Amino acid sequence: MHQEELISVKTEFIKEESENMSDPEPCRMKHTEDPEEQRELSEVKEESEELSEVEEEHHVKPGEKPLSRSKTKNTFLKKRRAKKSFTCTQCGKSFTTKQSLEIHMRIHTGEKPHTCDQCGKSFTHSANLKKHMRIHTGEKPFSCDQCGKTFFSASNLKSHLRVHMKEKPHSCSVCGKSFSVLTYLHRHEKIHTDVREYMCFECEKTFITAEQLKRHQRIHTGEKPYKCSHCDKRFSLYGNLTTHERIHTGEKPFTCDQCGKRFTHKKNLNEHMRIHTGEKPLTCDQCGKSFTRSTSLKNHMRIHTGEKPFSCDQCGKTFLTVSNLKTHLRVHIKEKPHSCSVCGKSFSVLQTLRRHQKIHTGVREYVCFECEKTFISVNCLKLHQRIHTGEKPYKCSHCDKRFSLSGNLKRHERIHAGEKPYKCSHCDKRFNMSANLTTHERIHTGEKPFTCDQCGKSFTQKTNLNEHMMIHTGEKPHTCDQCGKSFTRSTSLKRHIKIHT
Repeated sequence: MHQEELISVKTEFIKEESENMSDPEPCRMKHTEDPEEQRELSEVKEESEELSEVEEEHHVKPGEKPLSRSKTKNTFLKKRRAKKSFTCTQCGKSFTTKQSLEIHMRIHTGEKPHTCDQCGKSFTHSANLKKHMRIHTGEKPFSCDQCGKTFFSASNLKSHLRVHMKEKPHSCSVCGKSFSVLTYLHRHEKIHTDVREYMCFECEKTFITAEQLKRHQRIHTGEKPYKCSHCDKRFSLYGNLTTHERIHTGEKPFTCDQCGKRFTHKKNLNEHMRIHTGEKPLTCDQCGKSFTRSTSLKNHMRIHTGEKPFSCDQCGKTFLTVSNLKTHLRVHIKEKPHSCSVCGKSFSVLQTLRRHQKIHTGVREYVCFECEKTFISVNCLKLHQRIHTGEKPYKCSHCDKRFSLSGNLKRHERIHAGEKPYKCSHCDKRFNMSANLTTHERIHTGEKPFTCDQCGKSFTQKTNLNEHMMIHTGEKPHTCDQCGKSFTRSTSLKRHIKIHT
């Protein structure tokens, strides 16, 4: 019975000591290799061993009364306190060794004797320097057994494992939002209190945490401490390095649970999920149109503001988006990388090829409910419906004229600007429309791509072929309103009308 009491005393004491030493914020990134922490853990071990010695000294002999649990513990604590002879004069904390006290004093003095020879950063403990050096060497000795992802420290691995367990034990008492890491909760809580106590002395911008301020200051200093282990590119933020390295490794750790598609960024996964949910949380305050992505809203707003920040260095033409500029540049280099597998026709834009391919399949799945006309794409239908609604959303910035198509607005505005961005590669003639340039260049090349299937005659323009086909069909759509005579061509009708005048 007495032996059971002693074991209970030992267990209770070690539990109390462990609780006193445990991190009050268990999810905080801890330097587990900290020498002072190792020494303290060693002290717990020593205390456990010494408690065993006390138990042995007070082992119950036959006929003797056993010591109580509290008396055994008190005897041990007195002995233990007597050994802690090195006390900090600043805060009163005691240590069993002089070295432990010296390391502790650096907290008060601010001394950081261990300096990184790569970037100059200093540390109070050599173990912290050792851990920091992994940033430069790229060493990540701690690996997740769930997904294989590697980490610099054991504490980072521990925090990562909560991703797999979906564990978020820390909740905000104000809004109820949950977090997997306690420090994230503390940072979040400052949003509610609006405490921004850290200020940059360069630009006076304020921040919630010292770490945010530190990262911000790299904008002013130009410091980029994080180097890619695959190339020479450097980054000011560790997160940016991690994201960049996925280009080299091909890692896509974020997977959609609906369709299995994978992403390199969590943000991209979140945006992708809106395809499945149909959520469009970002709304234009000008016209009410909603978007799934902030970049899509930003690009859309340029329609209202008229901003075109991307400029062609060949002809000076400006565009709403960088992708539109990239597509436009193919006009100058004559690049048409997308070819139709049926007829061989090439296109500079993949979307244009896909629209073209529907000509061969005969698929016209979009129907106008006003006139029952069918269209290849939903966009073609949408543009057509403006004929019925009279909608003209595109207004000229030089006059009050409005247009139903943005392309028509662009062409019209060139009249005001005198802009002719399309130059013939054979002569110096310029045009305000790419179609006019294409037609003109056939004069130099002799190309006649439009052929009559009745007689084999070829033409440089489709309109000329259409007019020619009327010879075979006998169609005369242009009629004189004075005498009723009809003609196959509008030019012939104009020439005829002069007889009446």
